[in-house]
Amino acid sequence: MQVLVVEDEQRMADLLRQGLEEEGHSVVLAADGRDGLAMAESHPFDAIVLDVMLPGLDGFSVVRKLRAARNQTPILMLTARDATPDIVQGLNVGADDYVVKPFAFAVLLARLRAVSRRGPIPEPVPLQVANLTLNPASREVMRGRRRIGLTRTEYSLLELLMKRAGRVVPREHLIESVWGFDAEVRSNTLDAFIRLLRDKVDTVGEAKLIQTVRGVGYCLRES
Repeated sequence: MQVLVVEDEQRMADLLRQGLEEEGHSVVLAADGRDGLAMAESHPFDAIVLDVMLPGLDGFSVVRKLRAARNQTPILMLTARDATPDIVQGLNVGADDYVVKPFAFAVLLARLRAVSRRGPIPEPVPLQVANLTLNPASREVMRGRRRIGLTRTEYSLLELLMKRAGRVVPREHLIESVWGFDAEVRSNTLDAFIRLLRDKVDTVGEAKLIQTVRGVGYCLRES
């Protein structure tokens, strides 16, 4: 298997190359995000091991650009950032798996074998309700011809509502899905983010798509 390793810490990069080559794999190294992206775009690797904190272009951006260009090479993200939102973001932008440093090399090998067996992941299907569209591959959101810029939390809320378009999503489910099961997030925090999302999605003169179901939750549907 030919593996691209994008890692700016020289010692870690050398250890990964040595360990992978001892397992019979061919390894190509890149020390920053831009070089890693260029290599991934120009050569058909079997898998990519990608650090998140990279100079030039961070790992999240590398994954997002590859998936937007329909490059479906299996990607294993490798990072010291173990907060739940970071892990969720890595998987949401298109990574196949996520390993947190420090790690046992045997675990990395097992995860790498697992993602490579899956082969290229299918391109996610764009979501649409009325003239509102969301493309999970590029994370682009459009209302008609108007591009909508969203924060990570706003995007996660909208994606969940669009996936369940026409159905009421309970407040508890929205909080657990976006912030995590153990997050201490109050209900009024959810309300505040929904207001921000409404201001961007449902502007003056457009049909109101995000609707409140009092005492239950929220629903995205055509009026």
